[in-house]
Amino acid sequence: MTVETLTPQRRFRGKPRGRDLPPVALAALRQLLGDERRDPGRQRRDLLIEHLHAIQDAHDHLSLVSLRALATYMDLPMAAVYETATFYAHFDVVHDDQAPPPEVTVRVCDSLSCQLAGAATLKAELEAGVDPQAVRVVRAPCMGRCDTAPVVEVGHHHVLYATREGVESVVDTGHFQPEAIHWQRLDGYREQGGYRLLADCHEGRVTVETLMEALERANLRGLGGAGFPTFKKWTFVRQEPGPRYCAINADEGEPGTFKDRYYLERAPHRFLEGALISAWAVEACALYIYLRDEYPGLHRVLGEAIAELEAAGLATPGYIVLRRGAGAYICGEESAMIESLEGKPGKPRHRPPFVAQKGLFGRPTLVNNVETVYWIPEIWDKGADWFAGHGRHGRSGLRSFSLSGRVKRPGVHLAPAGITLNELIEEYGGGMADGHRLAGYLPGGASGGILPASKADIPLDFDTLQAEGCFIGSAAVIVISDQDELRAVAANLLAFFADESCGQCTPCRVGTEKMLSLVERPEWDVEQLQRLSQVMMDASICGLGQAAPNPVLGLLKDFRDELAGQHVIVRG
Repeated sequence: MTVETLTPQRRFRGKPRGRDLPPVALAALRQLLGDERRDPGRQRRDLLIEHLHAIQDAHDHLSLVSLRALATYMDLPMAAVYETATFYAHFDVVHDDQAPPPEVTVRVCDSLSCQLAGAATLKAELEAGVDPQAVRVVRAPCMGRCDTAPVVEVGHHHVLYATREGVESVVDTGHFQPEAIHWQRLDGYREQGGYRLLADCHEGRVTVETLMEALERANLRGLGGAGFPTFKKWTFVRQEPGPRYCAINADEGEPGTFKDRYYLERAPHRFLEGALISAWAVEACALYIYLRDEYPGLHRVLGEAIAELEAAGLATPGYIVLRRGAGAYICGEESAMIESLEGKPGKPRHRPPFVAQKGLFGRPTLVNNVETVYWIPEIWDKGADWFAGHGRHGRSGLRSFSLSGRVKRPGVHLAPAGITLNELIEEYGGGMADGHRLAGYLPGGASGGILPASKADIPLDFDTLQAEGCFIGSAAVIVISDQDELRAVAANLLAFFADESCGQCTPCRVGTEKMLSLVERPEWDVEQLQRLSQVMMDASICGLGQAAPNPVLGLLKDFRDELAGQHVIVRG
C-alpha cells in the first residue's frame, strides 16, 4: 500500500484581505487631503483625527468606504481607523447598509444647567416640529455656554437662550456657520505691552528661574481642575531630558465650565503669549493646543491669531500646532488628551510614568490649562503680590467662576479666591433667580460633588472642600433651587458620566451605568450605592470613574430630608 503525501494547496492573495477599495474613493480622498505619495507627512498617525474631521466636514458623515480609503492613504489598519472614528461623538460613521444622517443636525445640550432651563421640553418640541428625513434632533453634552441656557447647536451655529421658534428660524435660513467673535487683534494687544514679556524671556532679560519664583509667590496653580502649582510642574518637566513638548488643554468639557472660552474669545493673544512663555520655559520643540470641537468659532480665531504671530516673526511657522477635539469629555484628562493628539482614542494612560516624564510622542510634556497660562503675562506685569493679594477668608489669589443655574446673572465672574457661595451669588450673580430659593450647589461641576444651602458659607478654593467630599475643580458653580428635583439632578449627572466613560476600565464602564439605574429608582439603597461608589473610587483608572459617585454621595450625606420630600425613599 502506497502512502501518498498530501501537500496542502495554498492560495496566495494578490491583494490585502477585506473589501475592495474603489480607486475613485482614494482619488477623491487625495483631492481632499492632499497626495500622500508626494507628501509622506500626510500619513503621520497624529493627523488621523484631523483627516477624519476633514472628511466629516466635507460629507457630514464618515462612510466605511471613506474609512477604508483613509486606512490605505495613511497605511494604517482599518481597525485602527474605525476604532478612532467610532470613539468620538462628533464623527458619524455610516455602515454600508445604513443611510447617511439628514443634512441638518440639531444638537440640544442636556447638561445640568440646560436641563434646569428646560432643555428636555425644548428637545421634545423640536422633535415634534421637524421633518425627521431632513433634520435630525439629538441630545448633546455640555457645549460650554451654560450662562445662556438652554443652548442648541444647528450645524456649527449655536443658538443661545434657545426656543423652538428661534431654532426653527435658524434651520429655515440655513445659517449653520459659527457665530461671529470680536477679538483683540495682535496690533491692539501689542499696543498694551503684549508680547513684551515673551521678548524679554527670549532675549535673556528675564530668566526661567526669576519667572518661576514670581509664579510661586503668586501661588498660581493649575486652573483646569487639579490645582497643581504651576512652577512645580515646570520644574518636573525641565528635569527630564529633551526633546520636550508643551500642550495646552482647551477641552473644557466639565458641565458648567466655560471660563476658558470666555478668555479665549476676548484676548487670544494674551493666552498665546502665556502659552509660548510656558513652552519657552521647558524648551519645548513644539507647542500643541487641543481645542474642544464645540468651539468652532474659536478654532477660526486661534488660527488667525497664530497666523498673525507667524507673519510678525513672533512664532516660527509650524511651531504652534492647533488641533481639534472630537467630542470626548475624557480628553480633559491630560494623558487622554495626549492619546488624542497622537491620533488615537482618548483613553487615559496608566501612571506612572506621568506625562511630565513620557507624554506626547513618548517625550516629556508640559500640560497646562488655558486660564493658567493666560495669567502669566498679567502676573509678571502687575507683580506676584498683586495676584496673591486678592482673596478672602484666609485664601489668596483670584478665581474665575463659571456661574450658572438659578441665579439672575450667570456668567464668568472674576472674584477673590475663598469667596463663599452666598457672597458669590449676592455680589456677582445678582442674587437668586426670581421665585427660587437656594437649595444646594455644585462647587466644581459634575465631578465636584454637591453641597446644601446650609453649607453655602464655606470658602470656595483649592483644599477647602475636601472635608465635605467635594472639590472646586475648574470652579464651575451650578446653583440649584427648591424647585429642582434632586433625583433628576443626580440622574442627569450620572447619565453624563455613563455616556462619557471611555470604557477602558470595568469599574467606571459598568459602575456608571449601574449607579444611573440605581438613582433612577424611587427607592435608594444606601448600602448598595456606597459599596458601588467605593469600588469605583478605588479601582477606576482615572478621575472620571473616581469622581462620578460624588454627587450621589453628597445627596446621601446632606439631602435626605429633601429627597424624602420629593418622594425618594432612602433605605439605610
